[in-house]
Amino acid sequence: MIGQIIINGMLNGFVYALVAVGLSLTWGVMDIVNFAHGEFLLWGMYGAFWIWALIGLDPLLSLPIMVVLIFILGVLVYLIVIRRVLNAPGLTALLATFGLSMVLKNLTQFFWTANYRNVTNPLVSNKSIKLLGMYIRQDYLVAAAGALLLTILVMTFMDKTKTGVAIKATSMNKQAAQLMGIDTNKIYAITFGLSGACVGAAAALMASFTPIYPEACALYSTLAFVIVALGGFGNIKGALFAGLIIGVAEALGGYMVGTSYKYMIVFIIYLVVIQIRPRGLFGW
Repeated sequence: MIGQIIINGMLNGFVYALVAVGLSLTWGVMDIVNFAHGEFLLWGMYGAFWIWALIGLDPLLSLPIMVVLIFILGVLVYLIVIRRVLNAPGLTALLATFGLSMVLKNLTQFFWTANYRNVTNPLVSNKSIKLLGMYIRQDYLVAAAGALLLTILVMTFMDKTKTGVAIKATSMNKQAAQLMGIDTNKIYAITFGLSGACVGAAAALMASFTPIYPEACALYSTLAFVIVALGGFGNIKGALFAGLIIGVAEALGGYMVGTSYKYMIVFIIYLVVIQIRPRGLFGW
């Protein structure tokens, strides 16, 4: 029983991690707390749903489309909103993303109402397979595997490509990066776009089994903030491991204290770790 619960928690944790990776990038690189991150995920889920509803393309197959579309949304948000408040004093940038969150959420309800929407007859069913004596839902397994693969791809991009190294350099010291010839404005735009691409991919992976409505992503947004702080700002590997910790803690908490109180366990773990490691488990 415990093994089954831990496996289920890990499957959720991989998806949580991919959502958190995008937030970790903007928070760690630009020092911007993007309160609209959950709405990026929400729009990705609606995008995957409408592509399925209008042309019959399964959300898993529309994943590359959603990656590109939410990447573009991220770049546009940076150019139109974030760039103008990036160097503003105080909490201006934070309040700007909070306002953007409200706009995107209300636009969602205006365009598509508050009705629940679901993808029916998805490519991967919700039937379970038996693996090592445990039953695992096929759609959860595919989503978790996809999320893990994409998280590793983002880590590889950051470590092995010129653009990724430029993003890391900009996060460490913006002025020094500019002196080395790095266009930090372009890097910030790419970072915001990459953040959107991560949640666009997560949205496509989740759309097959998650009810879609304007408040659908509020929980994922909250957990993403916890995971980023727990793993370390801007640390993708930290987000991956913190996502797993949160996923397993959520599952075990639901089993031990009940589903109504499972997030109490999650936030207790978060508070304890932050007291010991204020910069997170992998922060520097």
